Amino acid sequence: MDVQKTNEKILKKFFEGWMENQLNFYSHPSYRLEKQLVHAISLGNWEEAKETLDEINRMDRAILAKDPLRSLKNSLICSCTLFTRAIIQGGVDPENAYNLSDVFIRQIEETRDRKDLEELEYEMLYSFINRVREEKKVTYQWVVSRALEYIHDQILSNLTLKEIAAHIEVHPSYLSKVFHAEVGISLIEYVNRKKIEASQYFLLHSNSSISEIAQLFGYCNQSYYTLLFKRYIGLTPKQYRNGASASSSPINAF
Repeated sequence: MDVQKTNEKILKKFFEGWMENQLNFYSHPSYRLEKQLVHAISLGNWEEAKETLDEINRMDRAILAKDPLRSLKNSLICSCTLFTRAIIQGGVDPENAYNLSDVFIRQIEETRDRKDLEELEYEMLYSFINRVREEKKVTYQWVVSRALEYIHDQILSNLTLKEIAAHIEVHPSYLSKVFHAEVGISLIEYVNRKKIEASQYFLLHSNSSISEIAQLFGYCNQSYYTLLFKRYIGLTPKQYRNGASASSSPINAF
C-alpha cells in the first residue's frame, strides 16, 4: 500500500467535506454538548442526558452518506458508540457494554423507517442509562459479583449452580447461601428472570419462533419457557410479541 497516496486521498476528502459544510453553513454539535451527554450517561442521569440529546438533535445532522437513510443510520451508530464508551466510564463491564452496543447496531441496520430510527436513538439512550443504573444499584461482595458477571456474560448458556460455582471456585452450597442472602432470591431464580428479560428482545426484534427462542436460552421445553415468561412478565410470549410492540416504553434487553 502507498501510505503517502492514501494520506493524500484522506486529506482531500477532509477538505472537500469541510468546504461542503462551510457552504451549507453546517457545524457539528459542540464538544461541550458531547461531553455533557457522556457525563450524564455515565452517571445514569436520564433527564439531563435526554435534554442534552434533544439540544443536539435540534441541530442539523452531519451528512455521512449520499442516501439520507444511510446517513441517519451512520449517525445513530456514532451515537451508539458514544453511549457505549459513556457507560463503560460509568462502571459497566466493557464486554456487557459492547454486547448491548451490538444489539442496537443490528437493530439500526434492520430499521427502514426514518421516524422509527429517530425514536430508536432515544430507546438506546434509555437502555444504556438503565444499564448504568442497574450497575450502581447494589454493591455485592466479590462472590456474588463474580456470579452475576458470569450469568450476564453467559446468559444463553445452560447455567447451573454447580457450573457457576466451579467458575468462581467456591462450593455450590456456599454460593447458594451467600447469593440468596444478598440478592434476596435463589441463584437459579435470578438466572431464569434474566433469561426471560433477555428473551424479550428476540420476541420483538426477530422472526424466530417462540420455540426457537426458548431453545436459544436453554429451555428445551417451550411450555416451561412460557410458564416462566407469564410468571415474570404477566403475559405469554405470544401475547407479548403481539402486543408489546405498541408500547412506547423502551425495554431493557440485557
